[in-house]
Amino acid sequence: MHEIFHIIIDVLRNSFLITGLVIIMMLMIEYINIHSEGRLFTRLRKHRFGQVVLGAGLGIIPGCMGGFATVSMYSHKLLSFGALVAMMIASSGDEAFVMLTMIPLKDLLLLSAALFVIAILAGWLIDLLSKKKGSKEVYCEEGFQLHQEEHGHGTSNEKPSLKNMKHASAERIALLLGVVIFIIALAFGLLEHDHEHEHEAAEAASHALESHVNIFDEYWMNLFFAVVSLFVVWFIATASEHIIKEHLWEHVIRKHFLSIFLWTFGALLVIELGLHYLGFDADPDSIDLEAWRSQNAWWMILLAVLIGIIPESGPHILFVTLFAAGAAPFSVLLASSISQDGHASLPLLAESKRGFIKAKAINVLIAAVCGYLCYLIEFLLKNSAS
Repeated sequence: MHEIFHIIIDVLRNSFLITGLVIIMMLMIEYINIHSEGRLFTRLRKHRFGQVVLGAGLGIIPGCMGGFATVSMYSHKLLSFGALVAMMIASSGDEAFVMLTMIPLKDLLLLSAALFVIAILAGWLIDLLSKKKGSKEVYCEEGFQLHQEEHGHGTSNEKPSLKNMKHASAERIALLLGVVIFIIALAFGLLEHDHEHEHEAAEAASHALESHVNIFDEYWMNLFFAVVSLFVVWFIATASEHIIKEHLWEHVIRKHFLSIFLWTFGALLVIELGLHYLGFDADPDSIDLEAWRSQNAWWMILLAVLIGIIPESGPHILFVTLFAAGAAPFSVLLASSISQDGHASLPLLAESKRGFIKAKAINVLIAAVCGYLCYLIEFLLKNSAS
């Protein structure tokens, strides 16, 4: 019972973290869109290939923040479906931090380059095909829109100024309190993921590789995001009442906050309880690497691809550990990295269930194809060398 309670508390913490990050990014995108009078995102919409490159670039960033930004822009018609898939291919979630610790630099650079190239090619091809067929993706109905008040720096009497705080509305105060509390929670590490078992796996593999370097810590990225979020505090404090009520409150908070939080909490709770009862939270020291070495890499690739369907950081650490210990070939790590994207795609469940299922299916297919092609190349190189 104590373990179940611990899982629920951890899921609540992770759900607030994910929801908070997504909402902050939406608020920042609203600011950029309003103050550029829509010109920046209008140019972005016209360059589909540029969208794919941006999606792949955001995905390659360690952790899930780049993925959250991509989902936020995709759900508001700012990025294409191909850009979304490119992000999911390039992203390795929090496992990227583990790989920085456990994998030699040359292998990590090779993996990152392969993920980036595959992501761009796949995203570009998907957009090319979907353009011919016509896209029927489900987006946020409004997208990031400009009202008449925002064009030409607005006809409204209210200008961005701290004077707007003198008669602050309830919505402005609620937004400020929410963002400030979120910043404090990030700064003091109150919302960090529970990576207890991943830390143990990283430590075990480090000993196996006679390495004492361990930089697997997401705190520095959360702290960086906390500092960036101070900009959102300034935006909320100085924005006009029209922007606060119509854009930030009505559009971002009322339309997205609750649905993202509930879907994230529900999905994470089901996943965490499932992994707990399936024994995925067992001590990594109990993994029999010798048994894994005796398995056919063909089946390991298939297992890596299937486990990658789980939108969670944790189970995928197994394949990172196996590769670092020399118990799995590079093709297994590549397939796992393509298939899984940590928590990055979770907010997509709240925004577009159809988009989530379709993107995941394509992601898994590409992971399997690339994994087996890489394995075939490894096999041919090994035979030619011998």
